[in-house]
Amino acid sequence: MTRRRVVLITLGVMMSLFMASMESTVIATAMPTIVSELGGIQSYSWVFAIYMLTSTTVGPIFGKLSDLYGRRPLYMVAIAVFMLGSLLCGLATSMSQLIAARAIQGVGAGGLLPLAFIIVGDIFTLEQRTKVQGLFSGVWGVSSILGPLIGGFLVDRVAWQWVFWINLPAAVVAAGLVWMAWRGVPRPAGVRPAIDYAGAILLSIGVASLLLGLNELGSLQSNGLLLLAVATLTALFLVERRAEAPILPLHLFRWRLFAVACVHGVFAGWVLFGGMSYVPLFVQGVLGTSATQAGTTLTPMLLSWVLSSIVASRLLLKVGYRTLIITGMVTFVIGAGLMARVSPTTTQLEIMVALSLMGLGMGASIPSFLIAVQSSVNKPDLGSATAMLQFSRTIGGTFGVAVLGAILASQLTAILLSYGLSPDSVPLDALIGEGATGAAELSAQARDALALAMRAMFQTTFVVAVLALLVALLTPRTEIQSSSQPDPEPAITAD
Repeated sequence: MTRRRVVLITLGVMMSLFMASMESTVIATAMPTIVSELGGIQSYSWVFAIYMLTSTTVGPIFGKLSDLYGRRPLYMVAIAVFMLGSLLCGLATSMSQLIAARAIQGVGAGGLLPLAFIIVGDIFTLEQRTKVQGLFSGVWGVSSILGPLIGGFLVDRVAWQWVFWINLPAAVVAAGLVWMAWRGVPRPAGVRPAIDYAGAILLSIGVASLLLGLNELGSLQSNGLLLLAVATLTALFLVERRAEAPILPLHLFRWRLFAVACVHGVFAGWVLFGGMSYVPLFVQGVLGTSATQAGTTLTPMLLSWVLSSIVASRLLLKVGYRTLIITGMVTFVIGAGLMARVSPTTTQLEIMVALSLMGLGMGASIPSFLIAVQSSVNKPDLGSATAMLQFSRTIGGTFGVAVLGAILASQLTAILLSYGLSPDSVPLDALIGEGATGAAELSAQARDALALAMRAMFQTTFVVAVLALLVALLTPRTEIQSSSQPDPEPAITAD
C-alpha cells in the first residue's frame, strides 16, 4: 500500500472518529436551547442516553461483520447511517423525533468508533501503530474538549440544528477519502461467510435491556429489564458456544491478555466516564462556579490524556506494554484517591490536579492494552477483539453513571435529613440531572450536604480504580512481536 493511500485513509478515519466522539459532548451546550424550542424537558436525559445505548449495542456487531465482509463496506454503511441520523436530528420538530434520530445517529457512531481503531490495526505495522494509536487517542481527547465549545458557538451564532448538520460535509469528505484510498483483499469467490443472526439479536436485546434497566435503576420497570438482560445474555452465552462465526468471540476470553484488557476496561470505564460525569456538578453545586468554569475543570484531564497517550505509545516497544499499563494505573489510582477526599473546602485547582493524574494514567494504559491485543490476536478476530475492548469501557461507564447516580441520590437524601432539611426543599432533580440548573441557589447547608454525598460517591470510584489496578497486575509478561505486519497489504511504499 502506498504511503499516500495510507495518509488519505488515516485522515478520513480520524475525521470520522472525531465526529462520532464529539457528538456525545457537543449536544450538551445546545440542549437548553433545543428544549426551549421543542419542549419535552421530561425527556431531556434520553437525548444523551439513547445515543450511548445504540452505539454501545452495535459496536461488537460492526466489528464482527467487518471481519466477515471487509472494513471498507462496513465503514461506508456506518458513516451513511451516521449522516442520516445527523440530518434527521436537525430536521426534528419534537423531542420524540430528536430522540429517534439520535438513536439512528448512535448506530452509525457505534460502527465508526471501533472501525477507526480496527482499520489502524489493519494498515500499520506494530512499530507504526505505536505512534499512530497515540494520535488517535489524542483525537478522542480533543473532540471531548472542543465539543462543548463548538456546540455553544453554533447555538449562539448560527442555529442549534447546525450542531448536527456540521457533520454532513465532514462525513462526505471522510467517506470519499476512505473509499478512494482503501483497498482490501476480497473474499474468495464462492465462499459465503456465516452470520450469527441469533447472536446479534440476543446481544442487541441483552445490552439494550441492561442499559435501559440501569438508566431507570430502582424502579419496578428497571428490575424487569435487568431480569430480561440476565436471561438474554445467558442465552447469548449458550448460543455463542456453538455458533460457527460467533458475534461475541468467547474463545478470545481464554486468552489471558484479552480477558484482562476487557475486565480492566469495565472498571476503568466505570471510574473514568462515571466519575467524570459528576465533576461539573461538584464544581457548580459546591464551589458555586459558572457552567463554563465547570467545563474547564475537565480540560487538564483530557490534555494530560492526549499527551500521555502519545508519549506512552512511542515508549511501548522500549519499556514494554505491561510496564506502561501498571505505571499508568498506579497514577490513575492516585488521582482517584485525591478525588475521594473532596470536601466543602476543596478548591477547583485540587480537583484539576487529581483529574490530570487520572488522565495521565488512562493515556498510558488504554492505548497500551489496545496495541498489545491488536498485535497478538489472529487477523480473523481483529475486528471483534477491538470492538470488544471499546464495548467493555462503554459498558463500564454506563454502569458507573447509573450506580454512582443512585449512591449520590441516597447519600444526599440521608445527609439532608440529618441536617433537618427536607429533600423536597432541595432541587434534587436539577442537581443530579444533566444541567444542574438549581445548584447556584443552594443554601450553605445544602452545599455541604452535596459535597459529603459526592465524597461518598468518589470513594466508591476509588475502590473500583483499585480493582482496575489489581486486574492490570494480572497482565501477562509475554512480549508482543515487533515484526507483526498489517494485513492484507503489509508493505507501505513510497508513492
